[in-house]
Amino acid sequence: MTRMAISLALAVPLLLSACTDPPGTDVLGTEAAALTQRLDAIEVAVTEWRSAETLADAKASAEAARNLVVGPTGPGYGDADGDGTIQGENEEGLLPGLNDEGLAQLSSVSECAEADVLGGSWSDPAARWETAQDAYDAWTPSNNTMPTLPSHPQRIVGWATFTLASDSLDDAHEYAGHAQLHVDVSRAALEPCFD
Repeated sequence: MTRMAISLALAVPLLLSACTDPPGTDVLGTEAAALTQRLDAIEVAVTEWRSAETLADAKASAEAARNLVVGPTGPGYGDADGDGTIQGENEEGLLPGLNDEGLAQLSSVSECAEADVLGGSWSDPAARWETAQDAYDAWTPSNNTMPTLPSHPQRIVGWATFTLASDSLDDAHEYAGHAQLHVDVSRAALEPCFD
């Protein structure tokens, strides 16, 4: 499926829901749909990463997951595996970038996202990403620093980062398993806002 076809497939349900929702609910429906679609896309990337048959495929999927979380103004966004293609290309990250807001800050879901998805205030995004980078830099297989990060999507970014630096497909699969746990926690945290 081409990127154009994927874009159209994602846009049509949003347009239809905006046309059919009762007055006053179209903003909530559109915001929830955008966030749900982003979580779905991250989960697809993590699933592909977990089942990748080559390290190159695992890295491409880890790159997609990371890009979908950080967005184009976030740290590490882009062609992290160096294959000439940006996987998970998007216009707005799940989390805030260094100078913009993220999908998890949408008004209709911000209360549900506060604890496990955002993991607190993002009034200073650069500081939040610096704290995360410090945790990524300090991580070793015998020193798991990921639990120090209150944002589960930032932990997904960490596991993706470790995969992109790895020379082992087995390790990449293990890291993807950790990332899946954080996708699950993020989705569970947001479910009350989708009801």
